[in-house]
Amino acid sequence: MLRRMPTKTTVDKAKKDLRRGKSPTTAAGEFVREEIEHVRRGKHGARSTKQAIAIGLSQARRAGVPLPPPRKGTVPERTRRSATRAYEVGQRRRKPRAPSARRSRAAERALEREGRAAASRPALRAQAKRAARVRRARGGRGASG
Repeated sequence: MLRRMPTKTTVDKAKKDLRRGKSPTTAAGEFVREEIEHVRRGKHGARSTKQAIAIGLSQARRAGVPLPPPRKGTVPERTRRSATRAYEVGQRRRKPRAPSARRSRAAERALEREGRAAASRPALRAQAKRAARVRRARGGRGASG
């Protein structure tokens, strides 16, 4: 995944949210917002809205937002493992290791080839509706629970 550093203002806003006692997901929202902006401005693309959100959440975890990785069975195992590693880096339980320069470049170039539609308002709206529907079906906590 893309390892571009989040801006200082994003990190500061997220830390401010946490200090005010807001939930980790709210703090992580700052990183997601920044990632959506990157896609909109053309820094890189994303295959789907979900991917753009996932990049933002990963950066939030790596920056120290105490956002636990998803539970088993809710997302593909590979995603969960990646989230666990990012979380451990952010909580200082694991040393941050950058992927090799070659792999990093490859990931960056792959994202640059992707489209920009994933950050459009209709795409974000559709993703939010899908997520809400899944939350309702699970009967879990969240915006609708």
